[in-house]
Amino acid sequence: MTQDRREFDLVVFGATGFTGRLVAEYLHLSGAAGVRWAIAGRSLDKLAKVRDELHLPPSVALLKADAGDADVLKQLVARTRCVITTVGPYQLHGEPLATACAEGGTDYVDLCGEPLWMARMIPRLTPLAEASGARIVFSCGFDSIPFDLGVVYLQAEAQARFGAPLPEVRGRVARLKGTFSGGTFASLMETVEAVRRDPALVKQMVNPFALADGFKGPKQPSGQEADFDDWVDAWCGPFVMATINTKNIHRSNALRGHPWGRDFIYSEKLLTGKPGQGDKGRKKAIALARFTKLQNLALGFGPTRFLLRRFVLTQPGDGPDAAAREAGRYEVWFTGRTDEGQQLRAVVKGDRDPGYGSTCKLISETALCLLQNVGRDATPGGVWTPGAAMGLALVRRLQQRAGLSFEIAA
Repeated sequence: MTQDRREFDLVVFGATGFTGRLVAEYLHLSGAAGVRWAIAGRSLDKLAKVRDELHLPPSVALLKADAGDADVLKQLVARTRCVITTVGPYQLHGEPLATACAEGGTDYVDLCGEPLWMARMIPRLTPLAEASGARIVFSCGFDSIPFDLGVVYLQAEAQARFGAPLPEVRGRVARLKGTFSGGTFASLMETVEAVRRDPALVKQMVNPFALADGFKGPKQPSGQEADFDDWVDAWCGPFVMATINTKNIHRSNALRGHPWGRDFIYSEKLLTGKPGQGDKGRKKAIALARFTKLQNLALGFGPTRFLLRRFVLTQPGDGPDAAAREAGRYEVWFTGRTDEGQQLRAVVKGDRDPGYGSTCKLISETALCLLQNVGRDATPGGVWTPGAAMGLALVRRLQQRAGLSFEIAA
Protein backbone atom coordinates (compact mmCIF):
# COMPACT_ATOMS: atom_id res chain seq x y z
CA MET A 1 0.00 0.00 0.00
CA THR A 2 1.43 3.40 -0.96
CA GLN A 3 1.52 6.20 1.59
CA ASP A 4 -1.08 8.22 -0.29
CA ARG A 5 -3.61 5.38 0.00
CA ARG A 6 -3.16 4.70 3.70
CA GLU A 7 -6.09 5.06 6.05
CA PHE A 8 -4.51 7.72 8.28
CA ASP A 9 -2.03 10.54 7.84
CA LEU A 10 -0.96 10.51 11.47
CA VAL A 11 -1.21 8.28 14.54
CA VAL A 12 -0.40 9.50 18.06
CA PHE A 13 1.10 6.51 19.87
CA GLY A 14 0.89 6.76 23.66
CA ALA A 15 -2.11 9.10 23.72
CA THR A 16 -3.20 7.97 27.19
CA GLY A 17 0.05 9.21 28.74
CA PHE A 18 0.42 12.79 29.97
CA THR A 19 2.45 14.10 27.03
CA GLY A 20 0.63 12.00 24.44
CA ARG A 21 -2.66 13.39 25.66
CA LEU A 22 -1.29 16.94 25.28
CA VAL A 23 -0.27 16.12 21.70
CA ALA A 24 -3.77 14.85 20.93
CA GLU A 25 -5.29 17.95 22.49
CA TYR A 26 -3.00 20.22 20.50
CA LEU A 27 -3.79 18.52 17.20
CA HIS A 28 -7.50 18.90 17.95
CA LEU A 29 -7.41 22.53 19.08
CA SER A 30 -4.91 23.72 16.48
CA GLY A 31 -7.20 22.58 13.72
CA ALA A 32 -4.94 20.26 11.72
CA ALA A 33 -7.10 20.84 8.66
CA GLY A 34 -7.59 17.87 6.39
CA VAL A 35 -5.37 15.58 8.48
CA ARG A 36 -6.76 12.11 9.06
CA TRP A 37 -5.48 11.07 12.46
CA ALA A 38 -5.96 8.49 15.18
CA ILE A 39 -4.79 7.83 18.72
CA ALA A 40 -3.19 4.58 19.84
CA GLY A 41 -2.34 2.90 23.13
CA ARG A 42 -2.62 -0.29 25.15
CA SER A 43 -6.20 0.21 26.38
CA LEU A 44 -9.22 1.01 24.22
CA ASP A 45 -11.15 2.05 27.33
CA LYS A 46 -8.50 4.60 28.28
CA LEU A 47 -8.29 5.84 24.70
CA ALA A 48 -12.07 6.30 24.65
CA LYS A 49 -11.84 8.28 27.89
CA VAL A 50 -9.17 10.55 26.34
CA ARG A 51 -11.33 11.07 23.25
CA ASP A 52 -14.37 11.93 25.36
CA GLU A 53 -12.57 14.25 27.79
CA LEU A 54 -10.81 16.14 24.99
CA HIS A 55 -14.03 16.27 22.91
CA LEU A 56 -12.26 14.77 19.92
CA PRO A 57 -14.46 14.18 16.88
CA PRO A 58 -15.69 10.64 16.15
CA SER A 59 -13.44 10.60 13.08
CA VAL A 60 -10.43 10.20 15.42
CA ALA A 61 -10.11 6.42 15.54
CA LEU A 62 -8.95 4.42 18.56
CA LEU A 63 -6.22 1.87 17.84
CA LYS A 64 -5.09 -0.73 20.35
CA ALA A 65 -1.37 -1.52 20.30
CA ASP A 66 1.31 -2.40 22.82
CA ALA A 67 4.85 -1.01 22.52
CA GLY A 68 6.28 -4.51 22.83
CA ASP A 69 4.04 -6.31 20.31
CA ALA A 70 6.03 -6.23 17.06
CA ASP A 71 3.32 -7.91 14.97
CA VAL A 72 0.58 -5.49 16.04
CA LEU A 73 2.90 -2.54 15.53
CA LYS A 74 3.69 -3.71 12.01
CA GLN A 75 -0.04 -3.73 11.24
CA LEU A 76 -0.50 -0.34 12.91
CA VAL A 77 2.19 1.51 10.95
CA ALA A 78 0.95 0.05 7.66
CA ARG A 79 -2.26 2.05 8.16
CA THR A 80 -0.65 5.48 8.53
CA ARG A 81 1.79 7.81 6.80
CA CYS A 82 3.41 9.02 10.04
CA VAL A 83 3.61 8.08 13.72
CA ILE A 84 4.20 10.39 16.68
CA THR A 85 5.39 8.42 19.70
CA THR A 86 5.68 9.77 23.23
CA VAL A 87 6.23 6.33 24.81
CA GLY A 88 9.58 6.33 26.57
CA PRO A 89 12.13 5.71 27.83
CA TYR A 90 12.86 4.74 24.25
CA GLN A 91 15.72 2.46 25.24
CA LEU A 92 13.10 0.35 27.03
CA HIS A 93 10.06 0.74 24.76
CA GLY A 94 11.11 2.34 21.50
CA GLU A 95 12.85 -0.20 19.29
CA PRO A 96 9.87 -2.28 18.08
CA LEU A 97 7.90 0.76 16.86
CA ALA A 98 10.91 2.50 15.30
CA THR A 99 11.83 -0.73 13.50
CA ALA A 100 8.27 -1.26 12.28
CA CYS A 101 8.21 2.26 10.83
CA ALA A 102 11.63 1.89 9.20
CA GLU A 103 10.60 -1.40 7.61
CA GLY A 104 7.11 -0.22 6.65
CA GLY A 105 7.99 3.06 4.96
CA THR A 106 6.19 5.06 7.67
CA ASP A 107 7.56 8.39 8.87
CA TYR A 108 8.37 8.49 12.59
CA VAL A 109 8.96 11.30 15.09
CA ASP A 110 9.73 11.00 18.80
CA LEU A 111 10.92 12.92 21.85
CA CYS A 112 14.08 10.90 22.38
CA GLY A 113 16.97 12.50 24.22
CA GLU A 114 18.79 9.23 24.87
CA PRO A 115 22.09 9.29 22.96
CA LEU A 116 23.12 5.73 23.78
CA TRP A 117 19.89 4.31 22.31
CA MET A 118 20.10 6.61 19.32
CA ALA A 119 23.70 5.60 18.65
CA ARG A 120 22.59 1.97 18.65
CA MET A 121 19.51 2.54 16.51
CA ILE A 122 20.99 4.73 13.78
CA PRO A 123 23.06 2.00 12.08
CA ARG A 124 20.26 -0.55 12.53
CA LEU A 125 17.46 1.61 11.16
CA THR A 126 19.28 3.50 8.41
CA PRO A 127 19.43 0.71 5.78
CA LEU A 128 15.81 -0.24 6.50
CA ALA A 129 14.58 3.35 6.21
CA GLU A 130 16.62 4.06 3.09
CA ALA A 131 15.10 1.00 1.42
CA SER A 132 11.49 1.74 2.46
CA GLY A 133 11.51 5.54 2.22
CA ALA A 134 10.66 6.08 5.91
CA ARG A 135 11.95 9.30 7.49
CA ILE A 136 12.93 8.47 11.10
CA VAL A 137 13.38 11.69 13.10
CA PHE A 138 14.55 11.58 16.71
CA SER A 139 14.58 14.40 19.30
CA CYS A 140 11.56 16.45 18.22
CA GLY A 141 10.76 18.14 21.53
CA PHE A 142 12.59 20.69 23.67
CA ASP A 143 15.52 18.39 23.20
CA SER A 144 16.64 19.26 20.66
CA ILE A 145 14.52 21.38 18.30
CA PRO A 146 15.14 24.91 19.68
CA PHE A 147 18.88 24.20 19.74
CA ASP A 148 19.22 22.24 16.50
CA LEU A 149 17.11 24.71 14.54
CA GLY A 150 18.62 27.70 16.32
CA VAL A 151 22.00 26.80 14.83
CA VAL A 152 20.45 26.04 11.42
CA TYR A 153 18.76 29.45 11.43
CA LEU A 154 21.86 31.35 12.59
CA GLN A 155 24.09 29.66 10.00
CA ALA A 156 21.61 30.42 7.21
CA GLU A 157 21.65 34.09 8.23
CA ALA A 158 25.45 34.08 8.35
CA GLN A 159 25.63 32.63 4.85
CA ALA A 160 23.25 35.30 3.58
CA ARG A 161 25.03 38.19 5.32
CA PHE A 162 28.69 37.15 5.20
CA GLY A 163 28.80 34.60 2.39
CA ALA A 164 30.30 32.01 4.73
CA PRO A 165 29.27 29.92 7.76
CA LEU A 166 30.31 30.65 11.32
CA PRO A 167 33.16 28.32 12.36
CA GLU A 168 32.09 28.49 16.02
CA VAL A 169 28.68 28.93 17.63
CA ARG A 170 27.92 29.21 21.34
CA GLY A 171 24.44 28.31 22.57
CA ARG A 172 23.55 30.02 25.84
CA VAL A 173 20.29 29.41 27.69
CA ALA A 174 19.30 32.87 28.89
CA ARG A 175 15.89 32.04 30.37
CA LEU A 176 14.28 28.81 31.49
CA LYS A 177 10.99 28.86 33.36
CA GLY A 178 9.12 25.59 33.66
CA THR A 179 9.71 21.90 34.13
CA PHE A 180 11.42 19.06 32.36
CA SER A 181 9.12 16.12 31.77
CA GLY A 182 8.95 13.01 33.93
CA GLY A 183 9.76 11.05 30.79
CA THR A 184 13.00 13.02 30.41
CA PHE A 185 13.97 12.13 33.96
CA ALA A 186 13.08 8.47 33.45
CA SER A 187 15.23 8.42 30.32
CA LEU A 188 18.12 9.93 32.27
CA MET A 189 17.81 7.25 34.94
CA GLU A 190 17.81 4.47 32.36
CA THR A 191 20.88 5.97 30.70
CA VAL A 192 22.65 6.07 34.07
CA GLU A 193 21.74 2.41 34.60
CA ALA A 194 23.07 1.50 31.15
CA VAL A 195 26.41 3.20 31.87
CA ARG A 196 26.58 1.51 35.27
CA ARG A 197 26.17 -1.89 33.58
CA ASP A 198 28.70 -1.08 30.86
CA PRO A 199 31.20 1.65 31.87
CA ALA A 200 32.63 1.64 28.33
CA LEU A 201 29.52 3.60 27.28
CA VAL A 202 30.93 6.66 29.03
CA LYS A 203 33.02 7.28 25.92
CA GLN A 204 29.86 7.64 23.84
CA MET A 205 28.25 9.94 26.38
CA VAL A 206 31.18 12.37 26.39
CA ASN A 207 31.81 12.20 22.64
CA PRO A 208 30.06 15.15 20.92
CA PHE A 209 30.32 13.30 17.58
CA ALA A 210 28.79 10.05 18.85
CA LEU A 211 25.81 10.41 16.46
CA ALA A 212 27.75 11.79 13.48
CA ASP A 213 28.05 8.48 11.58
CA GLY A 214 31.72 7.92 12.37
CA PHE A 215 32.87 11.48 11.75
CA LYS A 216 35.52 12.74 14.18
CA GLY A 217 35.77 16.50 14.40
CA PRO A 218 37.98 18.88 16.36
CA LYS A 219 38.13 18.99 20.13
CA GLN A 220 35.02 20.64 21.56
CA PRO A 221 34.54 22.65 24.78
CA SER A 222 33.56 20.38 27.66
CA GLY A 223 30.75 22.60 28.94
CA GLN A 224 31.13 21.36 32.52
CA GLU A 225 33.05 24.29 33.99
CA ALA A 226 32.07 27.71 35.26
CA ASP A 227 33.49 30.41 33.02
CA PHE A 228 33.00 33.94 31.77
CA ASP A 229 31.83 34.15 28.16
CA ASP A 230 33.07 37.39 26.64
CA TRP A 231 30.82 36.90 23.60
CA VAL A 232 27.76 37.46 25.81
CA ASP A 233 29.48 39.36 28.63
CA ALA A 234 28.13 36.97 31.27
CA TRP A 235 29.08 34.03 33.45
CA CYS A 236 27.92 30.54 32.46
CA GLY A 237 27.64 27.11 33.99
CA PRO A 238 26.74 23.60 32.77
CA PHE A 239 23.40 22.99 31.07
CA VAL A 240 21.85 19.58 31.71
CA MET A 241 20.68 18.98 28.13
CA ALA A 242 23.92 19.93 26.40
CA THR A 243 24.92 16.26 26.25
CA ILE A 244 22.17 15.39 23.76
CA ASN A 245 21.86 18.76 22.03
CA THR A 246 25.52 19.00 21.03
CA LYS A 247 25.39 15.50 19.54
CA ASN A 248 22.30 16.31 17.49
CA ILE A 249 23.78 19.56 16.21
CA HIS A 250 26.97 17.86 15.05
CA ARG A 251 24.86 15.13 13.44
CA SER A 252 22.85 17.79 11.58
CA ASN A 253 26.08 19.24 10.22
CA ALA A 254 27.28 15.78 9.15
CA LEU A 255 23.97 14.81 7.52
CA ARG A 256 23.91 18.08 5.56
CA GLY A 257 27.42 17.43 4.23
CA HIS A 258 29.23 19.71 6.72
CA PRO A 259 28.01 23.08 5.36
CA TRP A 260 29.31 24.70 8.56
CA GLY A 261 32.74 23.16 8.05
CA ARG A 262 34.41 19.96 9.22
CA ASP A 263 36.10 22.00 11.97
CA PHE A 264 32.82 23.44 13.32
CA ILE A 265 32.82 24.06 17.09
CA TYR A 266 29.68 24.24 19.21
CA SER A 267 29.22 24.64 22.95
CA GLU A 268 26.12 24.96 25.11
CA LYS A 269 25.74 26.43 28.58
CA LEU A 270 23.33 28.11 30.98
CA LEU A 271 23.72 31.81 31.75
CA THR A 272 23.98 32.32 35.51
CA GLY A 273 23.83 36.11 35.42
CA LYS A 274 22.74 38.95 33.21
CA PRO A 275 25.26 40.59 30.86
CA GLY A 276 27.52 42.85 32.86
CA GLN A 277 26.59 41.14 36.15
CA GLY A 278 30.01 40.23 37.53
CA ASP A 279 30.57 38.65 40.93
CA LYS A 280 26.98 37.47 41.46
CA GLY A 281 26.96 35.61 38.15
CA ARG A 282 30.39 34.12 38.89
CA LYS A 283 29.27 32.70 42.23
CA LYS A 284 26.19 31.15 40.65
CA ALA A 285 28.25 29.63 37.85
CA ILE A 286 30.74 28.09 40.28
CA ALA A 287 27.92 26.74 42.46
CA LEU A 288 26.18 25.24 39.41
CA ALA A 289 29.37 23.56 38.21
CA ARG A 290 29.96 22.08 41.67
CA PHE A 291 26.36 20.94 41.97
CA THR A 292 26.52 19.29 38.53
CA LYS A 293 29.64 17.37 39.50
CA LEU A 294 28.07 16.21 42.77
CA GLN A 295 24.84 15.32 40.98
CA ASN A 296 26.71 13.16 38.47
CA LEU A 297 28.44 11.35 41.32
CA ALA A 298 25.18 10.90 43.22
CA LEU A 299 23.38 9.45 40.18
CA GLY A 300 25.95 6.69 40.14
CA PHE A 301 24.87 5.67 43.66
CA GLY A 302 21.98 3.20 43.64
CA PRO A 303 20.08 4.43 46.73
CA THR A 304 20.16 8.00 45.39
CA ARG A 305 18.56 6.91 42.12
CA PHE A 306 15.88 5.01 44.04
CA LEU A 307 15.04 8.00 46.24
CA LEU A 308 14.82 10.34 43.25
CA ARG A 309 12.49 7.95 41.45
CA ARG A 310 10.34 7.35 44.49
CA PHE A 311 10.02 10.70 46.18
CA VAL A 312 11.52 13.68 44.40
CA LEU A 313 11.01 14.20 40.71
CA THR A 314 8.08 14.15 38.32
CA GLN A 315 7.24 10.64 37.18
CA PRO A 316 6.27 9.60 33.64
CA GLY A 317 2.55 10.21 33.22
CA ASP A 318 2.54 13.18 35.59
CA GLY A 319 2.97 16.84 34.80
CA PRO A 320 2.06 20.45 35.57
CA ASP A 321 -1.42 21.85 35.14
CA ALA A 322 -2.44 24.09 32.25
CA ALA A 323 -1.73 27.32 34.14
CA ALA A 324 1.84 26.23 34.91
CA ARG A 325 2.43 25.09 31.34
CA GLU A 326 1.22 28.40 29.96
CA ALA A 327 3.28 30.41 32.45
CA GLY A 328 6.53 28.79 31.35
CA ARG A 329 9.00 30.40 28.96
CA TYR A 330 12.49 29.89 27.57
CA GLU A 331 15.04 31.89 25.61
CA VAL A 332 18.28 30.73 24.04
CA TRP A 333 21.02 32.85 22.47
CA PHE A 334 23.16 31.51 19.63
CA THR A 335 26.25 33.63 19.01
CA GLY A 336 28.83 33.05 16.32
CA ARG A 337 31.87 34.80 14.90
CA THR A 338 33.49 34.65 11.51
CA ASP A 339 37.23 34.21 11.08
CA GLU A 340 37.36 37.96 10.44
CA GLY A 341 35.71 38.72 13.81
CA GLN A 342 32.21 39.57 12.58
CA GLN A 343 29.65 38.53 15.20
CA LEU A 344 26.04 37.47 14.73
CA ARG A 345 23.46 36.40 17.31
CA ALA A 346 20.14 34.62 16.92
CA VAL A 347 17.60 34.54 19.73
CA VAL A 348 15.12 31.66 19.98
CA LYS A 349 12.15 32.04 22.33
CA GLY A 350 9.42 29.61 23.35
CA ASP A 351 6.07 30.74 24.77
CA ARG A 352 5.30 27.76 27.05
CA ASP A 353 7.12 25.62 29.59
CA PRO A 354 9.78 23.52 27.84
CA GLY A 355 8.92 20.03 29.04
CA TYR A 356 5.22 19.94 28.19
CA GLY A 357 3.51 23.07 26.87
CA SER A 358 6.11 23.74 24.19
CA THR A 359 7.16 20.15 23.53
CA CYS A 360 3.66 18.98 22.59
CA LYS A 361 3.50 21.71 19.95
CA LEU A 362 7.02 21.05 18.66
CA ILE A 363 6.56 17.34 18.01
CA SER A 364 3.09 17.83 16.48
CA GLU A 365 4.26 20.47 14.03
CA THR A 366 7.37 18.46 13.18
CA ALA A 367 5.20 15.53 12.12
CA LEU A 368 2.90 17.82 10.13
CA CYS A 369 5.91 19.47 8.49
CA LEU A 370 7.14 16.08 7.30
CA LEU A 371 3.70 15.30 5.92
CA GLN A 372 2.87 18.64 4.35
CA ASN A 373 6.05 20.61 3.65
CA VAL A 374 8.94 18.22 2.98
CA GLY A 375 8.80 15.70 0.15
CA ARG A 376 10.92 12.62 -0.24
CA ASP A 377 12.79 14.19 -3.12
CA ALA A 378 14.22 16.72 -0.65
CA THR A 379 14.45 14.38 2.35
CA PRO A 380 14.52 10.71 1.37
CA GLY A 381 14.28 7.72 3.67
CA GLY A 382 16.82 7.59 6.45
CA VAL A 383 17.45 8.50 10.08
CA TRP A 384 17.42 12.26 10.50
CA THR A 385 17.63 15.15 12.91
CA PRO A 386 14.89 17.81 12.65
CA GLY A 387 17.43 20.36 11.44
CA ALA A 388 18.78 18.15 8.67
CA ALA A 389 15.41 16.74 7.59
CA MET A 390 13.36 19.95 7.54
CA GLY A 391 15.67 22.89 8.22
CA LEU A 392 14.19 26.31 7.52
CA ALA A 393 10.84 24.83 6.46
CA LEU A 394 10.36 23.71 10.05
CA VAL A 395 11.65 27.03 11.39
CA ARG A 396 8.95 28.84 9.41
CA ARG A 397 6.24 26.44 10.52
CA LEU A 398 7.18 26.67 14.19
CA GLN A 399 7.13 30.46 14.01
CA GLN A 400 3.72 30.46 12.39
CA ARG A 401 2.06 27.81 14.55
CA ALA A 402 4.03 26.64 17.60
CA GLY A 403 4.85 29.76 19.60
CA LEU A 404 8.56 29.82 18.74
CA SER A 405 10.36 32.90 17.49
CA PHE A 406 13.69 33.04 15.66
CA GLU A 407 15.20 36.50 15.38
CA ILE A 408 18.57 38.11 14.78
CA ALA A 409 19.54 40.35 17.67
CA ALA A 410 20.18 43.99 16.89
